[in-house]
Amino acid sequence: MTIQQPKIDTSPKISDEIRRTTCYMCACRCGINVHMKSGKVAYIEGNRDHPVNKGVLCAKGSAGIMQVNAPSRLRAPLKRVGPRGSGAFEEISWEEALTMVTDLLEPIRKDNPEKLAFFTGRDQSQSFTSFWAQHFGTPNYAAHGGFCSVNMAAGGIYTMGGAFWEFGQPDWDHTKLFMMFGVAEDHDSNPIKMGLGKIKARGARVIGVNPIRSGYNAIADEWVGITPGTDGLFILSMIHVLLKAGKIDLDYLSRYTNAPVLVNASEGAENGLFLRDADGKPLVIDRNTGELTAFDKPGVRPDLSATHTIDGVTHRPVFHQMVERYMADEYAPEAIADRCGIPAKRIRAIAGELARVAFDEAFELDKEWTDFRGEKHTKMIGRPVAMHSMRGVSAHANGFQTCRALHVLQIILGTVEVPGGFRFKPPYPKPVEAHPKPHYGVTPGKPLDGPHLGYVTGPDDLCLKEDGSAARIDKAYTWENPMSAHGLMHMVISNAHAGDPYKIDTLFMYMANMSWNSSMNTKGVMEMLTDKDENGDYVIPNIIYSDAYSSEMVAYADLVLPDTTYLERHDCISLLDRPICEADAAADAIRWPVIEPDRDVRGFQSVLCELGARLNLPGFVNEDGSQKYADYGDYIVNHQRKPGIGPLHGFRGDGTQAGRGDVNPEQLDKYIENGGFCVTHIPDGADYYKPWNAAYQDWAVEIGLYDSPQPYLFQLYSEPMRKFQLAAEGHGDRQPPEHLRERIKETLDPLPIWYETDQEGNQGFTVNALTQRPMAMYHSWGTQNAWLRQLHGRNPLYVPTKLMRQHGLSDGDWAKVTSPHGSITVPVMEMAALNDNTVWTWNAIGKRKGAWALEEDAPEATKGFLLNHLIHELLPPKADGMRWANSDPVTGQAAWFDLKVKIEKAGAPDDLPESQPVFEPIKSPVGTGPKNLAWKVGK
Repeated sequence: MTIQQPKIDTSPKISDEIRRTTCYMCACRCGINVHMKSGKVAYIEGNRDHPVNKGVLCAKGSAGIMQVNAPSRLRAPLKRVGPRGSGAFEEISWEEALTMVTDLLEPIRKDNPEKLAFFTGRDQSQSFTSFWAQHFGTPNYAAHGGFCSVNMAAGGIYTMGGAFWEFGQPDWDHTKLFMMFGVAEDHDSNPIKMGLGKIKARGARVIGVNPIRSGYNAIADEWVGITPGTDGLFILSMIHVLLKAGKIDLDYLSRYTNAPVLVNASEGAENGLFLRDADGKPLVIDRNTGELTAFDKPGVRPDLSATHTIDGVTHRPVFHQMVERYMADEYAPEAIADRCGIPAKRIRAIAGELARVAFDEAFELDKEWTDFRGEKHTKMIGRPVAMHSMRGVSAHANGFQTCRALHVLQIILGTVEVPGGFRFKPPYPKPVEAHPKPHYGVTPGKPLDGPHLGYVTGPDDLCLKEDGSAARIDKAYTWENPMSAHGLMHMVISNAHAGDPYKIDTLFMYMANMSWNSSMNTKGVMEMLTDKDENGDYVIPNIIYSDAYSSEMVAYADLVLPDTTYLERHDCISLLDRPICEADAAADAIRWPVIEPDRDVRGFQSVLCELGARLNLPGFVNEDGSQKYADYGDYIVNHQRKPGIGPLHGFRGDGTQAGRGDVNPEQLDKYIENGGFCVTHIPDGADYYKPWNAAYQDWAVEIGLYDSPQPYLFQLYSEPMRKFQLAAEGHGDRQPPEHLRERIKETLDPLPIWYETDQEGNQGFTVNALTQRPMAMYHSWGTQNAWLRQLHGRNPLYVPTKLMRQHGLSDGDWAKVTSPHGSITVPVMEMAALNDNTVWTWNAIGKRKGAWALEEDAPEATKGFLLNHLIHELLPPKADGMRWANSDPVTGQAAWFDLKVKIEKAGAPDDLPESQPVFEPIKSPVGTGPKNLAWKVGK
């Protein structure tokens, strides 16, 4: 008898067509191949030709298919028909919706544009949304960076002209020691995973500094479970050790930093300012001649030790002040070990390892280059120590100074922009002076007088009205947080509700879940959004919101403009904004509609193009008043920020030009043909020493990153910060209010410092509490994804062994967690690899009942929870009548990670089946999804 074997197709056809675009499941912006069957998405894989991920794709990226099929997708514009917060809406047409918006905004623009607060969340089109807001004329615009990682961005730019994450990367090919500070798994995850694999394969060493040992820190060769908020103290102690041992790169410091720049040491209004020549250039002493000279004079070799006296006033180099400060006993490991939770011996050992690898394992590349002083070099010196950091050190009230301290540590080792070290990605590096300053000049019916966000260089750049009050609703660029480069999105609702500094008429938000996981004081914010005045009117009169999904914030809007998913629209990942560059190349990318929406939704940026035309905003209408850009894709191709410079750098002019060139009508088609991206490589020999390399500077001008070469010195000492201190000391025409003088003098020190962030009112609350995002989630938009929910459908509070034993807790028990602001009751789980006085949980897993098309008994809504309920946007009152933001006093970044709590055992699960607090369910405008989400694409 013959047995018939089944016929199995071992190579089934995956798709009819592949459409290549850019992922949006996190901020990596990886290249993806979207496989299509019968016009529908069947499968998503990584694009092997893409410069970011080279084919690697994570669980989030693969699960993007579920974002497109999510039951929580909004289906049409919505008009509120019940009380705010109820979720009661009726669907309306786009014409009615756009008419409503126009009718609201037209009189605001005509009479008082500041009455519109326009804030966007995790969109990646901020150069466009800021352009729209600027032409509307409101000063009240920013994106989510103020509650995310502005300390990291501003700290990097003010110190070394660029920052970590999107704007720089380790030299993965040459690094021998990689040190991470506060890095979780959500940001830049695929490139970091690829890089870690590369360096560990060749035996490089990885040190992870993080209170929590998860993800990257779990595979580190050494984990440092630091006490939260003390990273700056740990870093400054290592600087102390390196200075004491003489293990610093003196040649690098003298050539490329302001360590040799002379600082006025007199008393009075000039104290602490740089000595400058008639052209405003900082002055140094030339070691060859002993003469006073500009820092960039050809042939000069700056002296790190020489002083200079003029008219009885001594001017001392920055390096003198650094040595005096950081060699003081207060920074010795023995003096700081207990506060950091790291033994002094271990601090010395880590500092010694950094020095050993940087200097004993130094190497050379045979690459000739010429520096900005005209000196020719035959070699590039490699110091194979690289560092990376993210939100963990940034989201503290001392985060800005901590980030600066970390950069100083890198710089004294000579490991920035050298082989083996940290490298900038175009369009960085840039000096502070190359960035715009913030603008706030409001004229009814006219555009704002310049871009909203930027970098201040002193008190004259603050956004203050004539009476000294804040010009912006978030109080960015005021004495309360003078260097707030990204704004303070977490303060917008609170300030608008309080009418401090003034009332607004309309809050217009995009992709910002401010009634849930993107707000501190969640319950309070929900109350602010629904609060009414004595006349029965809402305190915040009008709220317009745009999102692709039925998030918690949707329920609090009066009008909802439904966005598309990322596979149904155009996006521009631009050199003007947040590009996909690598250290060796300028690169940008697009998204494009690989599928058409099956709902009555529109891409938010395209909606702004139409609103701009309806409101007759300059920049959005032609001379005859007609709409200038048909949609966002049209804008991407045809908009020019200045002649020859547009949102996309590639395929300009006749399709062969990069960076600068005329508008190319076929530009988007060229990007699509190329996989959705364009790469322009930096010439060989221009790829390191970028801030000082003449070849790089010329290339950057050639492709439109600069209009002229911008060489500069790293700013170990920040003169803008000293100017704010001088004002607080009573000098100058613009001075802070009395209640802020001491804080400014203390916290805006021009040399990095560390200070306690323990808030008033924390007595009895001694346990640190943190959140991290898991690798499988980026923000709340991912936690309603049917595939990703299987990885993280609920979140416990992770508690260290010491506290578990102290409170008699076991896995699965429930604990009441209390802060000075409120309490939650949640399930706990023991974790040994954790700082022994820190508890933590995953962020944004918990959902409110009725949101995201989830069933009311979904684990996210019953066992999932947020720490946000325990955090307040304001510090506890100081009995002075002031509203003190829970923010970094330099930049205004939200101090999420300064949270202190106490824990106690609570009732068993039978007595307490759900995490507390529980909020009333909101009515879902999209209902709930099916029990099983399944479908068949194609045959």
